[in-house]
Amino acid sequence: MTHSAPPTQGKTPEGQQGPDRGPAARPGLLMGRPFGVPVYVSPSWFLVAVLVTVMFEGQVHDVVERPLSYLVAFAYALLLYGSVFVHELSHAVTARAFRLPVRSVTLHVLGGETSIEREAPTPGREFLIAFAGPLVNLVLAGIGLLAHALLPLPDVAVLLVDALTFANLLVGVFNLLPGLPLDGGRLVRAAVWKATGRSRTGAIIAGWVGRGVAIATLVGGALLATYGTGADGGIGWLALLWSALVASFIWVGATQSIRAEYVRDRIPLLSARRLARRATLVTADTPLAEAVRRARDDHAGAIVIADHDGRPLGLVSEKAVTATPEHRRPWVTAGDLSRGTGDLTLPADLTGEDLMDALRRAPASEYLLVEPDGRVYGVLATADVDRAFAGI
Repeated sequence: MTHSAPPTQGKTPEGQQGPDRGPAARPGLLMGRPFGVPVYVSPSWFLVAVLVTVMFEGQVHDVVERPLSYLVAFAYALLLYGSVFVHELSHAVTARAFRLPVRSVTLHVLGGETSIEREAPTPGREFLIAFAGPLVNLVLAGIGLLAHALLPLPDVAVLLVDALTFANLLVGVFNLLPGLPLDGGRLVRAAVWKATGRSRTGAIIAGWVGRGVAIATLVGGALLATYGTGADGGIGWLALLWSALVASFIWVGATQSIRAEYVRDRIPLLSARRLARRATLVTADTPLAEAVRRARDDHAGAIVIADHDGRPLGLVSEKAVTATPEHRRPWVTAGDLSRGTGDLTLPADLTGEDLMDALRRAPASEYLLVEPDGRVYGVLATADVDRAFAGI
């Protein structure tokens, strides 16, 4: 029910720390690429599909005999997530219409998420992308009401149409609640952005409102569990558990959105030179034990393979060095644990967004930093970039 973009832009999903490491692990099963957007289904969806089928089957059984009632209930579960899919796809299609790259759409236990790689450039476009999802659900709910009123439907169809109408109305209205990470929070952010001229202010206000929505959701579930239960109290406690799950999702998303803005504030302060580690240059045939000794003597934090004229040829992986036992280091050369510099060579003068963009283009654990004349300045470790954000 949310759409997201990396904090260092891109929706982050809201709020990863440090630079984007490039393509993330698949969030689930790839179901297709409508409009060129990868659509994934999380394994958690199958659990929800089973629960929806079991819970809805009781209503279906009043109309259809078993075992066909289970098939109809499962069809409802599919149609329900079809509504969620259309909701998320509307975000993706609207974003692409504004030439914003969309990474993926994922359906999961709490609905869905659309991952957009960059922020909308204007509050108006942010508003339209956010509103597209709830609008589709409300339109589907309206179509369901018209179908119920105007079409001569069999009992099973009436049951499915009514259930889907209610589900789309609920999804549409819920997503319009005014707090991140819900679509309504994006609308608040866009409105504050338009009024103040600062997207950061809008995001922080919408994030705090989102925290309020999370608390209200939890309180609402507790009240329902206390005062809205039947004789067995089962439905009330189920509502409490579900509201707690939804509230935690909203709270975490809102918190990440706030934190992402503080991350963004620190990006202009990043400097490759300031974060660089001193590098010791060795030839490829140098025993690893000797290379490590030289690095310690030089108070260096990295080892670079170079030719006899000092031209860099490769980077020695810190992880590989750490994984090599002490007793084997005299028999392993530094070159055995290195990789060519290639795309991993960056200008030492990179700062801010330019630095972040360079790290995203070629994800790696270490980068060689060079001066304008080609001399080695040092090595930049992404772990050090991450630590630059650790205090947020």
